[in-house]
Amino acid sequence: MHNYLNYRPLKKIFFLLIFIGALNTAQGQTDSLLQTLLVDEKIDSQLIAPKKMLFTQQLIWGEKGIFKNRYGSTQDLVERRKIDLRIRRKMLQLHQIGGFVTLGGMVAQGIIGSQLYNGSYKLKETHEKLGTAINLSYGFTAINGLFTPPSTFKRDKKLTSIRLHKWLAIAHMSGMIATNILGTQIENNYALKPYHRAAAYTSFISLAAAMVVIKF
Repeated sequence: MHNYLNYRPLKKIFFLLIFIGALNTAQGQTDSLLQTLLVDEKIDSQLIAPKKMLFTQQLIWGEKGIFKNRYGSTQDLVERRKIDLRIRRKMLQLHQIGGFVTLGGMVAQGIIGSQLYNGSYKLKETHEKLGTAINLSYGFTAINGLFTPPSTFKRDKKLTSIRLHKWLAIAHMSGMIATNILGTQIENNYALKPYHRAAAYTSFISLAAAMVVIKF
């Protein structure tokens, strides 16, 4: 994957991400709502057995998933949900950490990519290896976000930070796919460079925005 971004703006963004990461660490990287649900003994029984899940969650936690009938009407349902919510919290923390790692890798990739874009190919191999690492960290981040146990609380149809985060996820995932596909075609067709760069910008900006909005 090749990100052709200018060095100075990236440097500012990099320090901004470090600042956000520091604030995140100071807050303990915890989901306070999730923690409340874990210790609250007055959980609505209708919310304990989730009715709606992402299709990726259905593969594991659904009625026909790997853990079949995980949320059936059994006496130990509450205890199961408490365990699942602890797993969910850990996975979301890894999802968050993976996002910062991926974003940091994109910054480095952009610095190297800008040199390649200007005709210096000495770092081409480094650029390709870093691209592989970014794809792996992005995949790790996505897995921890898509396959978590379902939440215990209902969400209304209002515009929320979580809903924005999901919409932005569609944008940066689409950008990542496009960036990788176009990156494999550039050597055969240099006219694709502007589109490749646009896809890279889309991935970076939407991923950064997704990480910012979830804090509000």
